[in-house]
Amino acid sequence: MSHIYDFTVNLNNNSELKLNSLKGKKILIVNTASKCGFTKQYDELEQLYQQNKSKLEIIAFPCNQFGGQEPGDDNKIAEFCSLNFNISFPISSKIEVNGKNAIPLFVFIKNALPGLLGTEKIKWNFTKFLFDEKGNPVKRFASNINPKQIEEYL
Repeated sequence: MSHIYDFTVNLNNNSELKLNSLKGKKILIVNTASKCGFTKQYDELEQLYQQNKSKLEIIAFPCNQFGGQEPGDDNKIAEFCSLNFNISFPISSKIEVNGKNAIPLFVFIKNALPGLLGTEKIKWNFTKFLFDEKGNPVKRFASNINPKQIEEYL
């Protein structure tokens, strides 16, 4: 697969999101975790989403590969996000972003938007990947980049 629109995301509510349905919107993909020091970014991601949802889709991808900080199953993750942050953007099923079990979407994303010195590996939770309205890769943001700082790219 050679384009972001070629992928379908399995959501944690047992539905699917075909990324080609997002043509005309920017897409922000974030690997997330419920027990991370950056988890408070969910608040800022939700604010960014509410302020820009006519032109932006945010998709959270829970992952337990970084310090075991996402131990729950899909139901527990959805409940946590709803109760603590009132998340209204889509959340995928729990996935892996690195290694041999990384989902194909993240293999594609890491290749399209490599990190520092060209590394494709994701280093930590809340790494963010922005694609434009045509599905072209725009920018990779490190975990410590506040979602409010992304607004200038929207």
